[in-house]
Amino acid sequence: MRPSRGTPAAGRRSSLAVVAATVGAALIMNLLIHAVGRAAGGRFVFTNAGQSMQVDALTVGGFTVVPLLLGLTAVALTARRWPWTVIVGSVVAPLLALVTIPIMTIPAGFDTVSAVALSLCHVSLAPISVLGLLSLPRGTRVSGEDTAAGDAPASNRTVSTGGNA
Repeated sequence: MRPSRGTPAAGRRSSLAVVAATVGAALIMNLLIHAVGRAAGGRFVFTNAGQSMQVDALTVGGFTVVPLLLGLTAVALTARRWPWTVIVGSVVAPLLALVTIPIMTIPAGFDTVSAVALSLCHVSLAPISVLGLLSLPRGTRVSGEDTAAGDAPASNRTVSTGGNA
């Protein structure tokens, strides 16, 4: 039997779907940006401790998926009890994505095409993360207006008297 709308199991499934879709969309977007950057002549090479290193698709994927997955999961797990975590995350996620451009990408010494492409990867995470966060279920549903008939006990439904109460 499938859990009905408004039940905790349905909420977890919905949160899982939102997290998976958001992370998947971000990964696809950033891999496309990386591919376009490579096609435009970006080498994605930087020097670290005297060693030449390259940012490949796997690196872009890891730097996209891991922080986004951790942050969205943390908010998804707390949003029903503390809905304000969605708003905090909606500020913190894009801020971290954008502030890491001058902290990590620009100082690394990439060629211009690579620096622009990697910066765009960071920029793309801002709206994607906010959309994902705002799509997460949050708070608890008490009113019958939020659930389909039969999903909530009668004691939790809002009853209209049709006139003066």
